[in-house]
Amino acid sequence: MAKKRIAVIGAGISGLAAIKCCLDEDLEPTCFEWNDDIGGLWKFQKNTLERRPSIYKSVTTNTSKEMMCFSDFPFPEHYPNYIHNSRFMEYFKMYAEHFGILKYIRFKTKVQSVRKRPDFSLSGQWDVVVEADEKQETLVFDGVLVCSGHHTDPYLPLHCFPGIEKFKGCYFHSREYKSPEAFSGKRIIVVGIGNSGVDIAMELGHVAKQVFLSTRRGVWIFHRVWDNGYPMDSIFLTRFKYYLRKTAAITLMDKQLEAILTTRFDHTHYGLQPRHRPSNQAPIFGDDLPNHIISGRVQVRSNVKEFTETDAIFDDGSTEENIDVVIFATGYSFSFPFLDGLINVTNNEVSLYKLMFPPNLEKPTLAVIGLVQTVGIVLTIAELQSRWATRVFKGLSQLPPVKIMTAEITERMKAIEKRSVKKINDNIQVNYIEYMDEIATQVGVKPNLLVLFLSDPKLAMEILFGPCTPYQYRLQGPGKWEGARKAILPQRERIIKPLKTRITSEDHRPPSLFSWMKMAPVGLAFLVAGSVYLAHLYSLLW
Repeated sequence: MAKKRIAVIGAGISGLAAIKCCLDEDLEPTCFEWNDDIGGLWKFQKNTLERRPSIYKSVTTNTSKEMMCFSDFPFPEHYPNYIHNSRFMEYFKMYAEHFGILKYIRFKTKVQSVRKRPDFSLSGQWDVVVEADEKQETLVFDGVLVCSGHHTDPYLPLHCFPGIEKFKGCYFHSREYKSPEAFSGKRIIVVGIGNSGVDIAMELGHVAKQVFLSTRRGVWIFHRVWDNGYPMDSIFLTRFKYYLRKTAAITLMDKQLEAILTTRFDHTHYGLQPRHRPSNQAPIFGDDLPNHIISGRVQVRSNVKEFTETDAIFDDGSTEENIDVVIFATGYSFSFPFLDGLINVTNNEVSLYKLMFPPNLEKPTLAVIGLVQTVGIVLTIAELQSRWATRVFKGLSQLPPVKIMTAEITERMKAIEKRSVKKINDNIQVNYIEYMDEIATQVGVKPNLLVLFLSDPKLAMEILFGPCTPYQYRLQGPGKWEGARKAILPQRERIIKPLKTRITSEDHRPPSLFSWMKMAPVGLAFLVAGSVYLAHLYSLLW
């Protein structure tokens, strides 16, 4: 029997994962990439092209390497925990070469349309029209994985800023920003306090005459370096803490997190105090923002009410004169123009089962990969989604009836409506561990902690209390990787290894009795907590 042919649209992080998963399931992928290289959003380019992702030169990940790697291909140990975009590209190329992915990619090829074939209700096949060198061709595929990303359409709500049309300075969306050199000595307003807005404001603070960071509602600022110098996500994203957040009152958890964030700097004193709680926003990282604010390089201001030819007037009635540049870090919208209405997007809301499958297709042979927003980079989610989608395409995994899928989508929409803080991409925001476990359950690869505590307690403890790294989803089931356990157990040592560039006396000092005594209560607490967690799992099983 001939292999099923799968079209993969885009060769960014989602597309690379999708190609690899197709190969794992003995499917035949063909990937169409508009650019001349892999990497998608993470490929830095000096020029910004229409409907293509774009980053600035200094972009560094806000997710640490152990948390964002492909689940069967760890980063090299010597790589830093937070990685510059150029080194991220190196990793992609190592991955592509290791698994022989490049030969399945057609570069400089644009997908013009994806349409059902006349016999779709029987075959589930698609006509895919592509264009390369100004020539079009139509190809037939048994399945389609849409990996085009959601950072291609800049959201620029100029209607919200009266007077911008007569502003004589320069204004543009943050996707056009590349580096700070051209802004030396300028008075600049950055509108928007997401991760891009904060990053750009901090970078410009070193060269500009003055930077104003404008926000409507304030924000909680997180930092990459967390307890004992470990990466924030490796401390924050553990199964044990996820379980605590699920069982404890959310108000209590928010208070605890607010206390931690306020210990570093009081958000009220720095003009950042929001009305919402930390659980109502995705983490915004600004390691150096308080330093810029306390030294006056960045001033936090309220929302811009209107512009004049040279000035900005804020909601609180204050005015800043002689503004040279306005950068709108106002996020992105997304669309799928090549799908000819198969997936409708209204106000950045889309009705997809598990944010992947259109529920009303006669045959489940099309899936969207990577259309999610979460803590950090979506790479690990996109990979797990691809593992599920390829098994659905192959008939090894079944979707529920349309009625059940539609009901779940409706419930998700209702939950979003109840959120106290509304953002442009709320519809695709997910809780990382919760969503990963949802998809892993569909694939049959969610780690079974009860079994592991009985058969491999050392591994079970690391899975429960250690960072929830993607290797956990390679321990069992389809796609099992023999190196998963070996990758999980020393993962905290790998976090520390690239920091050990200077040997200190502490490196040679054996643990003292006092240090072991200090650890005893912690160990006891872990054992008690583990017992509680096991009891909870046991109750769920029975």
